[in-house]
Amino acid sequence: MNPEDQLGAEQAPFTQPEGPAPPAQAESVAPPAAYTNPGLDLAQTLDPPPAEVAPQPPQVYPQRGLLGIQALFTVVIFTIFVITFVVQAFQIPTGSMENTLLVGDFLLVDKLHFAGNAAPGKLLPYADIQHGDIIVFYYPVDPKQFLVKRVIGLPGDHIRLRNRTVYVNGVAQHENYVVHKTWNPDYYRDNFPGMAPNSPEVDRRWRVQFPHYVDNGEIVVPNDDYFVLGDNRDQSLDSRYWGFVPRANIIGRPLVIYLSVRGSAPASSSDKLSNSGMLAHWLHMARWDRMFRLVR
Repeated sequence: MNPEDQLGAEQAPFTQPEGPAPPAQAESVAPPAAYTNPGLDLAQTLDPPPAEVAPQPPQVYPQRGLLGIQALFTVVIFTIFVITFVVQAFQIPTGSMENTLLVGDFLLVDKLHFAGNAAPGKLLPYADIQHGDIIVFYYPVDPKQFLVKRVIGLPGDHIRLRNRTVYVNGVAQHENYVVHKTWNPDYYRDNFPGMAPNSPEVDRRWRVQFPHYVDNGEIVVPNDDYFVLGDNRDQSLDSRYWGFVPRANIIGRPLVIYLSVRGSAPASSSDKLSNSGMLAHWLHMARWDRMFRLVR
């Protein structure tokens, strides 16, 4: 090959080979902010942040022990209120009110009935004490004890007994609730106030005061006082032996017999009762026919 041919070959122009054209390059797109800003959370790019909420104070719950103490105090306060103002339970220990009330009767005493004068519109069951009412009261000789008797004389009444018959303001009383369980004569007891009190069962204070209330063979009931007797007329220590009942001493009236139990069983049956258990003892001794009986 000559030099001109060699030179001409080196200077020949570049030609594009035939074939399909290469694909065009896509335009670059900026990545999301989450990738360009490392401090930005991905969730914040998708959902807007919630509005700020004011912090709530922590709730304080009372402890269980405190709740128990509060419940106990509530029960105690309610019980004291009921016993003081509404109703109170008593047990009959003697037979002075037989056969209306027997030994072993358990009573609920209504303390509202005689709590005061009749209220306007009768909002509360107040009532005045009447002849024949049975009352529970503080014993005038010993106010720590309670007694239950029947009202025979109201303030201003003239009372006398002749051969066991009661006269109120000169009128003989027909007392179908009275029982006489002894026939031993006792002039002071059966013909009150026919003679000076000389019985050893008479209170000494009453011995001194007794003559001041006797007028023409009758005992005159002073103001705010009441004359009471037991239904078991021959075996009752009542106004004949210790005087009158002040109005302030009266607690209420027996409302209902909620339980009645007979007296102690003979000694021969004690072993059997102990073997049978306390429940059997109570079931055997209970007077079922007297339970929930209204007292009149």
